[in-house]
Amino acid sequence: MPASRLAEHFEDLEKQTHAARLGMWIFLGSETLLFGALFGLYGAYRAMYPEAFAAAAAHNSIWIGSINTVVLITSSLTVALAVVAVRANLGRRAGVLLLVSLLFGVTFLVLKGMEYADHIHHGILPGSAYHFHELPSAGANRFFSLYYLLTGLHALHVIAGMIFLGAVSVGCFRGRYDNRYHTPVELGGLYWHLIDIIWIFLWPLLYLTRP
Repeated sequence: MPASRLAEHFEDLEKQTHAARLGMWIFLGSETLLFGALFGLYGAYRAMYPEAFAAAAAHNSIWIGSINTVVLITSSLTVALAVVAVRANLGRRAGVLLLVSLLFGVTFLVLKGMEYADHIHHGILPGSAYHFHELPSAGANRFFSLYYLLTGLHALHVIAGMIFLGAVSVGCFRGRYDNRYHTPVELGGLYWHLIDIIWIFLWPLLYLTRP
């Protein structure tokens, strides 16, 4: 086993893997709490402005939101297949599958950027910059402020996940991971799955709850 796989402060690879998995699960738990709090904030404002939130959601592109949902779910599949491949000692196949996942991530961000551009063109901006004349209510302003906060934070997580998967993909092509050691591939997959799960909650809240 290459010595570079074992950090200096661990006795063996098993303990290192256990610590890495525990750290990732703690991190994922903190991310879940963060988005859970934001979903609670969304629910509180939705209870205050039910009609305005429904009307504002109708101005989001249901097609972009739905296509992005399919894109992320498919990317989760390719990440899962990459984990299966590396466990079978098929490192190059795992690397290719992770690159395909990255392409899905790029597709997601491009579509999201197109929707942002359309909103900005119509004056749909967060907070005091909001000047969408068709929906001038405070409730619509709150909806789109939360929309930018939730989707912007999620997009940052997508970018972070793409960077992580990209680095892991390079390791796969270089033969760094195999059936004995593939913890980074598994951890990258866990993180990417969380990103997808968060979006599955965002999609109905921001796109489907319309009149």
